[in-house]
Amino acid sequence: MKIKRNGIKNLNSRSKCGFRTSIAKNPIEPCRIRKITGSFAFIEHSFLRDGFWASLDHHQLLLYLFLIVVADRNGLSYYSYDKICTLLRICVDEYILARNALIDRDLIAFDGSLFQVLSLPEKTVLSSPVPLQNKKEMEQHDPATVHHLIMRSLEKDHG
Repeated sequence: MKIKRNGIKNLNSRSKCGFRTSIAKNPIEPCRIRKITGSFAFIEHSFLRDGFWASLDHHQLLLYLFLIVVADRNGLSYYSYDKICTLLRICVDEYILARNALIDRDLIAFDGSLFQVLSLPEKTVLSSPVPLQNKKEMEQHDPATVHHLIMRSLEKDHG
């Protein structure tokens, strides 16, 4: 069956015999077709198809998509946490949880100042770590808090 949308005929996804048919895709706004100029970011279709999208919460998705957009051709970017938090309008705690979840899911690597968006792993990690609930858990399990406590302790020893 043919359907008219904006005067353009398209085919449904199944023929009368039940076989898949291709859908004619015509631009809705032909004068506004995107063109690649300058730098370019991409997301593999398998990110959606293989469940990576569904495995992330909204802060993780926001951070991952941001890192893809700002990365160079090797997936590298140098944005600081304060700049990322400002641009994404998230607090530092949300940033740390999202960053660590992306690292745990093998989607990004981070060395303390440099991010790398990695090629997608073969399978997505669907289980989420349990969120840290209180100050004691943050002090014992959050890498940024642990680092801060160690540095403060060393300053007292040498001060």
